[in-house]
Parts: sequence; C-alpha cells; structure tokens
Amino acid sequence: MNSPSDTRLTCWSGADSGIAGKRSWLLAGLLLISPLAAAADWFESFKASATDAELHQFLYEMPKGGDLHLHLTGSLFSEWYYEAALAAEEYGYTYYTRVELNNCRSYGDNQFNGDPYLMYFKTIAGHRLAAMSKCEQGEYAALKDLTPKQKAAWLDSIRLDLPHEGRDEFFQTHWQRLGDLTANPHLLAELLARYLKASADEGLLYIEPQTIPFGLDPAGEPIPPQEVASIINSRLEQRDVKATGMTWRFQAAILRFTPDAEEQLRAIYAFVSKTPPWVAVNMVGREDNDKGYPLRFLPTLRELRRQYNNVKLSIHAGEVDEPNFHVRDTLLLGADRIGHGLNLITDPDTMRLMRYGPYLVEINLISNLLLEYVNDYSQHPFPEYLRLGIPVALSTDDRGMWDSTMTDEFFVAVKEFNLSWDEIRQLSRNSLRYAFLPEAEKRRLLQTLDSRLADFERVVQRQGTDGFEKPQAPRRGFVCRNYQLCGP
Repeated sequence: MNSPSDTRLTCWSGADSGIAGKRSWLLAGLLLISPLAAAADWFESFKASATDAELHQFLYEMPKGGDLHLHLTGSLFSEWYYEAALAAEEYGYTYYTRVELNNCRSYGDNQFNGDPYLMYFKTIAGHRLAAMSKCEQGEYAALKDLTPKQKAAWLDSIRLDLPHEGRDEFFQTHWQRLGDLTANPHLLAELLARYLKASADEGLLYIEPQTIPFGLDPAGEPIPPQEVASIINSRLEQRDVKATGMTWRFQAAILRFTPDAEEQLRAIYAFVSKTPPWVAVNMVGREDNDKGYPLRFLPTLRELRRQYNNVKLSIHAGEVDEPNFHVRDTLLLGADRIGHGLNLITDPDTMRLMRYGPYLVEINLISNLLLEYVNDYSQHPFPEYLRLGIPVALSTDDRGMWDSTMTDEFFVAVKEFNLSWDEIRQLSRNSLRYAFLPEAEKRRLLQTLDSRLADFERVVQRQGTDGFEKPQAPRRGFVCRNYQLCGP
C-alpha cells in the first residue's frame, strides 16, 4: 500500500484499452495556449477529452480532504463483514444466519421492529441461537458453512443494488440483517482499521465515523462503553493503521424517534465528553417518523449545554422529500453541521442565512438517489447550495450498502453537475475546515491537502495521464450499474 504521505502519483493500470493513446492529450493541448490560460483551463480540457474511465481514475488519484458523514456499520462492504465474522472466532464469537423459514412464530409478529421474523439472512451470534426453540434453530446455518449460492445471497442482502429496493428496504431490513455483527467491538475495530487503509488509498486525510460505544461479549453480556472504546482505540494504535497517516475523530449516534431518546442523549453526552477520540453527538433515524422531530430535543440539549463544554453536534436534518423546517430547527438545537439538508431548498429564509456562514451541509449524492429522496440528479439541490455559497462537502453516508466509494461521490458530482477544479478543491477544503478538530490540527491538514493538490496539479499538467501511478481504481457496484464503468 502506498503511504499517504508519499506525494508521488502512482501507476495507472493498463486495463482500459485506449488509455495509452490518450496519455499525452493534455500536454499537447497546453502547448497551444498561454501559461495563464493553461493554469485556468487544464481541468476543463481534461473533462472535454477524458473517457468516464479516465475521469474516474483521475478522481481516485486526486488527493482528498475528509469524509464527515458516514455510519460505520453501514459503510463496510459485505465481503469485509463476511471475512471478519469468520475471523471473530479468535475472540469466541460464532455467527449464524437465517436461510430457511419454518413458520416457527406467529404471523402476528411485528415486522417493523428490530427483530422481524419473516426475513432471510438475519445474522445472530451463537448465544442467541442457543436460546431459540429447536424449530427456529433449524432455520439458521453457520456463516462458515454457507453454500456458494447462500453466501452470494447473504452478501447481496446488505447491498441496496436492485431496482425495486429503496428506502423501506434499507431502513427495515439492511440494519436488521447485520444483527449481532454490529455488537462485536473486536470485529468493528478490525473493520475500522481496514476502512482507514481504504480511505488512505483513495487519498483521504480524515474521517469522522458515527460509531456507537455498544458491545456484547460472546455470551451475550454487555461490554461497558469505556471498554468498547478501549478495544477500538487499541486496534487503531497499531502500526499498520498508524502507517496510513490518517486522522480520525468519532461521533456517537442515538436513534431519534425512540421513546427513551432523551435518556440516550444524556448518556451519550456523558460518554463523548470524557472519551476521546469521540468528539460529537448525532441524532439519526428516519425523519419521516415524526416522533423524532428536532424541537422535541430542545429542552434536553439546553440542559446538557449547561453541563458540557466539549461536545459538538452534527445532526441529520432535511433528509425528507416534503417541505418542513427541520434544518432551521436543527440549527436551533445547536448543530454545527447538517446531514443531508435536502429540503433546505424549500426554506429560502434559512438558505439565505446560511450563505457564506458557519454551518456546513454534508451532501450524500449516492445515498439520496438510492433512498429515493430524488428520482434523478436533476432534482438534487447540491449545485444550488454550492453555487449560492452555502458551505457543502461531499460524504458517503453508508457506502458499504451502496457498494460505492468516496471517489464515486466525486465522480457523480463532476458528471452530473460539471464541477470546476476550484469547486472540487473547495469541497475538499470544506471537509477539513468544518471538521470537529482543534484549529491547529485543521491548519495542518489543510496545508497537507493544499501541498498534495499542488503536486497533483503539476504532475497532471506536465504529464497528463502518464503521471498516474496507482493501480486501477476500485469500481464497485454503483458506478458499474449506473455509469457502465465495468464493461459488458
């Protein structure tokens, strides 16, 4: 793996036929125009002549800032989960998944709770299987014993990759299928280390995952939050993670529409306040469930601000497809950043107040399309925010379930909204300027980003695609299906 501190640009794979013949496209074009024009127009020249594959590779090679909006358990690829689940036997965990339905329970069971019965590929730990009836035990198979067909179906079951899937599939089955996997802090620590390495490979400097300090041991007994934090922090102190050069901070999330959400909020504030690298709290969950409306939490947050001086807020708001004032009300709660902010476009007064202001909107293009908050990108308000001066940054949300990458988010933005190079730079710089980091740390990362981007620009302007040295960018399901980047 290349060190992220290495400013050299690495080898372009020759997998795409025709690339070699275009490697000098930029150099030849720049010879025909003045140096000042070349400085301003080189990226426009690139976009005009590049294939989609070349653009995607360019954006993979490109240094990036941070990813400020990602749910850790939704951001891990299903094949990573499978491998980590088998490896978790080292810590005493064995996992099983439902491969049959034997009608062991009443059909009157609530299919919208956290444990729906009529659902394949819900994954449970051994302690939970042991507590089931013989009938239900017969519905499960050990993950390690799945047939190739069952394994492929299990992997697909936590990807949002079929035309008929959408918001309900995501909220009501994907998380439930992950089941007990998300309660294993050893597994999540290992996968977080893998995520940091993959982020460094994409040129990122910083990530800020939302991860809950919750865990169960192999017997199903709760692991105290501070011990969960210790397990995660210990793994991230190891040499392979340090070698990435990545910086990270964590957010802790609560589910906003549960009856005890206020009690959760008090507990999570206490945890974050005394447990670095957790620095912020987020409130998640479907906003079309009005039990989690923002102003419900105003009295509780005012109470907590009297006690705590070191907890930041970045809250989901405006992730709905009808007008309301959730973004405005979430700013009143004290949020410094808004997750999604899709329906901010319907609140012109708040839009006007946010121009050139201190509040960032975390934009999740792929998520918003797959969850059907927009039918196509012509409906997305991102370019309006960007070009009106409302601070925005691109983020990935749940990339494991989308089968996508941060490179793909930039690719969608450039393809659908014709971003300029200055806008791309601005998006990356915003992702560090609005990070929940001390000012000195922000300045250091911004200087690193600016230096890497300057090196990248010089190499590309002088050498064109000959200056690339990385292997072919990962091309995962989303760009393969939606942009035909993976061939026939």
